[in-house]
Amino acid sequence: MNAATQIARAVCPHDCPDTCAMRVTIENGRAIKVTGDPDHPPTQGVLCTKVSRYADRVHHPDRLTVPLKRVGMKGEGRFAPISWSEAFDEIGRRLGEIAARGPEAIVPYSYAGTMGLVQGEGIAQRFFHKLGASRLERAICAAAGAAGLRYTYGGSVGMHLEHFEESELILIWGANPIASSLHFWTRAQEAKRRGARLVAIDPYRSLTAEKCHQHIALKPGTDGAFALGMMHVLITDDLLDHDYIAQHTLGFEALKARALSYPPERVAQICGIEASELIELTRRYGATRKASIRLNYGMQRVRGGGNAVRAIASLPALTGAWRDRAGGLLLSSSESAPVDQTALQRPDLIPGWPNKLPRIINMNAIGDALLHPGDATFGPKVEAVIVYNSNPIAVAPDSSKVAAGFAREDLFTVVLEHFKTDTVDFADIVLPATTQLEHLDVHKSYGHTYVMANLPAIPPVGDARPNTEIFRGIARSMGLDEPALYHSDEEVAQAALRWDDPALESDWETLKRAGWLKLKVADAPFANGGFRTPSGKCEFYSGRLEQMGLDPVPDYLPPFESEETAPELAARYPLAMISPPARHFLNSTFVNVDSLRSTEGQPHLDMHPADADARGIAEGDVVRIFNDRGSMQAVARVTDRARVGLVVGLSIWWKKLSPDGRNANEVTSQALTDLGNSATFYDCLVEVERI
Repeated sequence: MNAATQIARAVCPHDCPDTCAMRVTIENGRAIKVTGDPDHPPTQGVLCTKVSRYADRVHHPDRLTVPLKRVGMKGEGRFAPISWSEAFDEIGRRLGEIAARGPEAIVPYSYAGTMGLVQGEGIAQRFFHKLGASRLERAICAAAGAAGLRYTYGGSVGMHLEHFEESELILIWGANPIASSLHFWTRAQEAKRRGARLVAIDPYRSLTAEKCHQHIALKPGTDGAFALGMMHVLITDDLLDHDYIAQHTLGFEALKARALSYPPERVAQICGIEASELIELTRRYGATRKASIRLNYGMQRVRGGGNAVRAIASLPALTGAWRDRAGGLLLSSSESAPVDQTALQRPDLIPGWPNKLPRIINMNAIGDALLHPGDATFGPKVEAVIVYNSNPIAVAPDSSKVAAGFAREDLFTVVLEHFKTDTVDFADIVLPATTQLEHLDVHKSYGHTYVMANLPAIPPVGDARPNTEIFRGIARSMGLDEPALYHSDEEVAQAALRWDDPALESDWETLKRAGWLKLKVADAPFANGGFRTPSGKCEFYSGRLEQMGLDPVPDYLPPFESEETAPELAARYPLAMISPPARHFLNSTFVNVDSLRSTEGQPHLDMHPADADARGIAEGDVVRIFNDRGSMQAVARVTDRARVGLVVGLSIWWKKLSPDGRNANEVTSQALTDLGNSATFYDCLVEVERI
């Protein structure tokens, strides 16, 4: 290591439960290598294949480094460089004119391009609140699961990552951690080495399922029925912890009545499995004290996703698995951290707060919201969209509508980005944003119990600026004088966490020096109850849901698109399609990194030999996947990894880097889940034909 070489700490910013600590090797102000930090207990010195290439992404030759202004038609991606002052003047003038007519016509669109609290939720949210802009219901990914946990446990809290090593049985449910949570997978492998049994519950025999002792392949969207069937067996075989139920749960009799209506034979028919698979697994689960469930978000991307999470989350309370730190469940630990959302986002800046609030637009309905200006469903015409930390034309459902909406010539679109994504091609103004190595941030995790600080490791590349600085500039160009809009990143970081909370009891300066802090939370979070619900118990019966006019007890809701609920649709489109994450992409991030895209290959569609034979499709054929919403092309892989009646297309490819300029979201719908108003990406019927 020469004198000009430095090592800096950083935090992986991406939408992944692992929230890894990184070490950045820097030479002459340039990041040349990014590795996992061996001192960070969750990371253990290892990064995934994607983030190991992070330096390539930061210094990619296609990186946006100056502001751009559109010179062609929307969608063409033709731009001319402009200065920051020109960009701010144009944005300030256009937004000012729109705000004068009614600020609800301005819509923010963002999600998890960074999970950082400062660059993701700080100055930007304050800006839109002060403006009185429309509010975005950020429900594209995990909202059904979060709602399911909220109405059962009281919040997104669960097992500690490291305690899975001690489990004796791990149900890996709706998850492919080899691709999406590497550091959980290493703990599961350690548990397996110690003698634990691993069971994958997934419609598709994923890379993870192939390495488990058992794989139970449910029909997509039937997880709730399977969980209720497990309850039936637990109850009838008396595999219950009666003391735990009596002391720490609410509504057992109502849940029992519901579960008894789901005998194994009925569940087997719903789920497309053998009743013996359900019975044998449940008996093993009920007899194992250190039985854990690692749930992930794929299974909640269907109509009944929220109820399914409620049903699954009820299982460890029935058996008393929560008594041991190696038992219980983890979907998300995100609410273990004491985030101060009020101080961070300042909703009190909204004009008329708290009595009169701007409209909410669900981000999954952005296509319809843009295409139906002034429709009573959505309210005022959308005249401007500010996109940051997201790529909606690639990632939002029913994407042909999304693209058509963004193609409106009367829509003013500003995009903050690192690269010329699909969405950038439709922008009027493009603003180059910094990456994680170039700005300050604070992170919690939804897969472990640490909070982490990210400090700039290198100067901004080119003339890129942090999101926070960009929104300060826009606010200044509009003449907004609210002091909270001009707080420094350090001030926003200090506001982000409740430092005096018993789970933290620290300060920003300590976190900066240490890099990360372990939260002071119980080893076994619900060993003695202490749920965050109104009753303080695990609520099998939710009074809050009842007050909302919803079913207070978990139930199975069949998919919107299934033979049971839509037989005519199923006759035309008989194949269920799911589009789980590709191993070498993270949502739509990294698709433009050549080495990762070449490793991933091209868009593929896995289908069972019986389904392929019925359509005259052979291995390697180019096929068209279609329904009433749209179509896409892929290369067929004929494999029994997909169960009969299921096709699997890994996602999320940029459209412009796909063979036919389309991706899986051409066929997904804008329908929303039962709880949380979340996306139903995996509630999707299609047909497939050879081209």
